[in-house]
Amino acid sequence: MYLMNRMRTFFAAAACGLLSVPAAEAQEFGGTVVLHEGTIIVSEAVDAAANPQDPSSASPRSLYVYERAGEGWERTATLRAPEHGGADYFGRFVLADGDRLLVGATALDSDGDGQSDGSVLIFRRDGDGWEFERYLRPESVPPGVSFGRFASIGGDLLVVTALGYQETGGAWVFTRGEDGEWIEDGILTSAEPDPQQEFFGWGAHTDGERVIVGAFAGPQLPGAAYVFGRNAEGDWVQEARLGHEGDEREPGAALVANRAAVLAVGINGSHALLGLPGAYDGAGTVLNYVRRPSGDWVQQGSLSAFQRQPGDYFGATIAARDDVLWIAAPGAGRFGAIYAFSRDAAAADFGSVTRIAAGPGTDAGDGFGLSISASGDMAVVGQPWDDSALGSAVVFENRDGTWSETAKLFIPEERRPLTALSEVDCGDDGMADQFTCDQVDVISFLPLDAIGGTDRGIETNDVWGWTDPQTGREYAIVGRTDGTAFIDISDPAAPVYLGSLPKTPGSLTQSWRDIKVHADHAFVVADNAGEHGMQVFDLTRLRDVPGAPVEFDPDTVYEGIASAHNVVINEETATAYAVGSSGGGETCGGGLHMIDVSDPKAPTFLGCHAEAGTGRGQTGYTHDAQCVNYHGPDAEHVGKEICLKANETHVVIADVTDRDNPVTLSTADYPAATYTHQGWLTDDHRYFYQNDELDEMASVGQAQQTGTEPDMEASRTLIWDVSDLDDPILVKEHFGETFTIDHNLYIVGDLMYQSNYVSGLRVLDISDRENPREVGFFDTVPWDESVTFDGSWSNYPFFASGTIIVSSGKEGVFFLRYRRPELVP
Repeated sequence: MYLMNRMRTFFAAAACGLLSVPAAEAQEFGGTVVLHEGTIIVSEAVDAAANPQDPSSASPRSLYVYERAGEGWERTATLRAPEHGGADYFGRFVLADGDRLLVGATALDSDGDGQSDGSVLIFRRDGDGWEFERYLRPESVPPGVSFGRFASIGGDLLVVTALGYQETGGAWVFTRGEDGEWIEDGILTSAEPDPQQEFFGWGAHTDGERVIVGAFAGPQLPGAAYVFGRNAEGDWVQEARLGHEGDEREPGAALVANRAAVLAVGINGSHALLGLPGAYDGAGTVLNYVRRPSGDWVQQGSLSAFQRQPGDYFGATIAARDDVLWIAAPGAGRFGAIYAFSRDAAAADFGSVTRIAAGPGTDAGDGFGLSISASGDMAVVGQPWDDSALGSAVVFENRDGTWSETAKLFIPEERRPLTALSEVDCGDDGMADQFTCDQVDVISFLPLDAIGGTDRGIETNDVWGWTDPQTGREYAIVGRTDGTAFIDISDPAAPVYLGSLPKTPGSLTQSWRDIKVHADHAFVVADNAGEHGMQVFDLTRLRDVPGAPVEFDPDTVYEGIASAHNVVINEETATAYAVGSSGGGETCGGGLHMIDVSDPKAPTFLGCHAEAGTGRGQTGYTHDAQCVNYHGPDAEHVGKEICLKANETHVVIADVTDRDNPVTLSTADYPAATYTHQGWLTDDHRYFYQNDELDEMASVGQAQQTGTEPDMEASRTLIWDVSDLDDPILVKEHFGETFTIDHNLYIVGDLMYQSNYVSGLRVLDISDRENPREVGFFDTVPWDESVTFDGSWSNYPFFASGTIIVSSGKEGVFFLRYRRPELVP
């Protein structure tokens, strides 16, 4: 992503930033790559297992150094910041400057005062290795401004950005002294900041004379760049603001795949570039600017991919070396490509273009090209989203005029060693094997690699179940980030893995997969996965599976949607509801996409319902829902088909009986609503129990910022009295026994089963509807007590046998039984 000093370039380095929430424990290895004098340096600055609202929960990060070893590459060193407490985000940027490395660490507490101030760390080459030399952080940098996010060196000029400076962002300029040390030379800010502007400093570059600083203005606003130069007195002044104006301003122009904020900038003399990968429906563009003799900067055309398509995201990264300009399009051809533009010095323009397609080490959605470093006939390309955002870097070499992949670098995944279990009771000491528990026994456990999750970065997610109406055999259906596993649990102490239904070819491996069952068929969707559709699988095929485990094909794929966060089914009306749809097809604003599944193998579209003004985008986006034929106390609506929807910001109740004219009955909010996630009705349809996925995390984040204790005492469940569907009443906020993120909950009779991430399965007695009490639990990750996304994703408690399916992300799937306390006469 960042190129070295002392290069003969037209445009030297660009900046690329990532804002994403990938799978837990993600490393984003490859977020920054540097090729320097035959050495490859790769960062993994992000600890996505940490609470993004609480930077202190992140672990220290590393840089990895690789040297040639025969025909391959060998890791020869690992660099870290000097020992310190808490997070550091070490490796946000990496610059090679002769025999020194400059490394950004935006959360590092370099002076030990307990504040995450951010710093630049300078390492010096010492023989065959690198030694820490000193910190670069001038006294003018206030605490807590994320100093060290982006940087560039040009000649004897260094620029380093701090996104939190004065709440809008700033950039520090340094000049190289005669002794080689960096001397502070000024602080750059926007001369006329847009009141909506955020993150000035989202990308920076200098050619040694001028500085260009990117500004990412949020997902609903376009990106921009600011050019600075010196006036006659030698002071730094803003010369221009670059970017689309007027009708050309396009929301999301600086976004890649709605997942990352990416703004690439470059400057050289009287030329400047601004990459806007999200422009033109994600086709992307690079705007070319020239400086006239008058001092005005004007746009002079643009660069784009030939045969460009929406979703190419051309312009995500700009890098240059030896009169070749490298521009990444991480979505081109689904797998990504890089366009190498040769500089025609005589014409002062770009000449021929070479398209370098991603190689065999890349899958769709890996983020190919989100960082680039090139030198001569070699290039290193980062793909930080590879393998569920564990990340990797691929090496390309030009041999006989053809660029091809010659190596792939990555850090092997470290998984906790777990073995299968069978019939382990929860003991008097509150343990079942290595898992803490109370009144919940292990019938059996299958680790992730025993249910098809053998590839790097794969995790489990949603679960559902099926009981064969002919044989009475029970089956677990377990979602993985790359597919769906089917397990025969007729003997739950000896489960049999039958095989997997892979994700739809060409779709992305993503964190979210959801499954529901109707009429002996499983319906499977995946979120943010591209062209996945809704897979339909005939479960009767599981009655006889020769040679298990096998790889299954779907019976059909409904293509009326591309991706969806969830699928909801009302079996009484044979209606499926895809919710949170995106990426193609009829998205219905992310609300209810209604599908007739009376013939499971021939689903047909019925209509939409979305309540505008709800959801984070105000489009009526629904994250999850429960749809029922209502038989509750509200006589006005008995017999109607009612959906209770978790719409991120509100609980929405809708009457969808008339598919052509669905009607919203009520919209309800509640205190400290952060992310209205999911909920379930009691059997009598009077109460609705609902969770908010992000309220606990927000409480921790607020406490971190203010230096106080979290204002939320434990995991919160909201209890709604919905006896009047037109006026639901929040009657109670129940706080549990642990303080973790709550995820999915389901109700069977007087028991509620909650999957609360790192505190595992929690069993609550709700016979007193407004006063739940915990009566049992099973912690799938007792070694983790953080407020983050890890551990139990979901559960399925509806089997007549009492077997409870519980998924746990990196661990696998548990088959548990709640042991009701024996009554003492």
